[in-house]
Amino acid sequence: MISAKLQKAINNQIQAEMYSANLYLSMSGYCMSQNLKGFSNWLRVQYQEETEHALKLLDYLLERGGEVELQAIEAPPTEFGKPVEVFEKVLAHEEHVTSLINKLYEVAVEEKDVAAQIFLQWFVTEQVEEEASAGDILAQLRMIGDKTGGIFFLDKELAARKA
Repeated sequence: MISAKLQKAINNQIQAEMYSANLYLSMSGYCMSQNLKGFSNWLRVQYQEETEHALKLLDYLLERGGEVELQAIEAPPTEFGKPVEVFEKVLAHEEHVTSLINKLYEVAVEEKDVAAQIFLQWFVTEQVEEEASAGDILAQLRMIGDKTGGIFFLDKELAARKA
């Protein structure tokens, strides 16, 4: 059985993951409207990953005998600026999610829930990957600057990302 405190923290993280999914879906739509189909694709795959993260947490909570309490999801923004600004926002958001995962892990430690600590290790590792991926794209965008050819080349590269 999972503690009430950890149950609440996991439910909050489910909400955060669903917000992340909606944010990336909004960014994907924005990029598509800017004729950046590759950027849109990368962000849509990110949307799918965030949804999977939420479901992974939900399933774990149920496996532990917890109660799922879905919460309202705030509407994400719809305007994001230039591609470099989009990925500045992506990286900042991933850093925020990392802080949330770290806090969730701390609750598992406080509650002396070893099973939850082991389960949450996957998320800790995933966040390292998420930040690195967003950071790499942002670094490329900063190198490209306003050179349209570079943006289109990167757009083509990002179109290859699969779920």
